[in-house]
Amino acid sequence: MNRTSAARVTGAVVLATGVVTALSVPAFGAPAAPVAPTGSDTESYSAELLQAVQRDLGLNADQVRVRLASDQRSSEIAEQSKASLGDAFGGAWIDQASGRLTVGVTKSGLSVTGAETQVVKNSLTQLNGTKSVLDLMSAPAAITSWRVDEKSNSVVVEVNKNVRDAAADKWIATAKSVSGAVQVAEVTESPTPLYDLRGGEAIYMGGGRCSLGFSVTGGYVTAGHCGRTGTAVSGSNRVAQGTFAGSVFPGNDYAWVRTNANWTPRPWVNRSGSNVIVRGSTQAAVGSQICRSGSTTGWRCGTVQAFNQTVNYPQGQVRGLTRTNACAEGGDSGGSWVAGSGFGQAQGVTSGGSGNCSSGGTTYFQPVNPILSRYGLTLTRG
Repeated sequence: MNRTSAARVTGAVVLATGVVTALSVPAFGAPAAPVAPTGSDTESYSAELLQAVQRDLGLNADQVRVRLASDQRSSEIAEQSKASLGDAFGGAWIDQASGRLTVGVTKSGLSVTGAETQVVKNSLTQLNGTKSVLDLMSAPAAITSWRVDEKSNSVVVEVNKNVRDAAADKWIATAKSVSGAVQVAEVTESPTPLYDLRGGEAIYMGGGRCSLGFSVTGGYVTAGHCGRTGTAVSGSNRVAQGTFAGSVFPGNDYAWVRTNANWTPRPWVNRSGSNVIVRGSTQAAVGSQICRSGSTTGWRCGTVQAFNQTVNYPQGQVRGLTRTNACAEGGDSGGSWVAGSGFGQAQGVTSGGSGNCSSGGTTYFQPVNPILSRYGLTLTRG
């Protein structure tokens, strides 16, 4: 993986209002403290996964069980709030220190059970609308990405300060003219798709290597930049596995592989013998703890930082990615992201990023639910 940051990659590696006073929202009262785990939340975790959580998140085994249960409940509340509040919904995020959920609202006097509320200027609908306009603008190389940032109630444009030029400044000026919600952040690197052209394990496409995402009926999902439709794939044992039945990149970064009869889809995320059982695909809220598995760097963990980020790769823009502060490296592309109780909620497949797992970095993933919807796939669950 090229060490160039949250901006566009310079190397072409082919390797993510109305009146609301009468609005009905689920009985909102005082914010709930993080909940204790029950039932499946107390299941045992593999030593490798717990080591990754300890290393990357600074949590012990008991703390991670409590936090994951709390994150899942907060994510469910965030989704319920989004549906109930409509245009009054201004986003939702989990505080990293306390684990508490905050829901942004555009009108005072609204409350949400199980969460704090904060009055914000822009609805999430307005922020997504602004970002949609930026998605129609062709960006110069120095503009690395742009995203909806729910916690700051803004649309954040990132620019690589090391290669910032007049073209980038002109683009930024145009973006700011679209909406006052646009903010600019400087970064020092540009992201790349996390595919590399060296030997290894996981899934192989000719001379390239990526990582398997999630099992679905008839095969599995992975990253689109890993292979075009019709590309033959071999498994980690180099045995013929199947072919890419559908692939999109750029624009999005997703694909699915239809496997042959020798391969059986299982509801597992498995890395070095560390199994996580996939039980669903509920989207984790901003601020949730999240871990990923990849064929290069194994289990790595971090938090969800933003949804709906557009990344300006050298090969073109990829929209709708989720941003995290977990690290990844070349060959991790297509790998699984999990969150929620028991790490049982499938989140997406690795697209690309910047940095590495020695110095840290930013990694983006393509959410899994749009992949399932696009191809009419059913996630394999335990």
